[in-house]
Amino acid sequence: MSETNPKTRSDTALCDKQETAEPPLYRVLLLNDDYTTMEFVVKILQDVFRKPHDEATKIMLSVHRHGTGLAGVYVKQIAETKCATVHRLARAEGFPLRCAMEPE
Repeated sequence: MSETNPKTRSDTALCDKQETAEPPLYRVLLLNDDYTTMEFVVKILQDVFRKPHDEATKIMLSVHRHGTGLAGVYVKQIAETKCATVHRLARAEGFPLRCAMEPE
């Protein structure tokens, strides 16, 4: 009886490489209002979106001047969680700050 070496077996099937698509990305936007303080928007950008102070300030100014500011681009579940976190923290502080997401 002959022995087979598992490393050299020719009948072993090779798995075809399956192409995997990248998940769709979503832009998370902060929306301007007349009540939320600029300081709170900067704090949200630092705490929720992990932006450094200088970048958070630039985004906040975009929100203030143009009505929206891009907080980040994420896969859908993370974008949804970030928006929900922004809404929860804003409501807890009595601010009407809104966050929206749109496909990239």
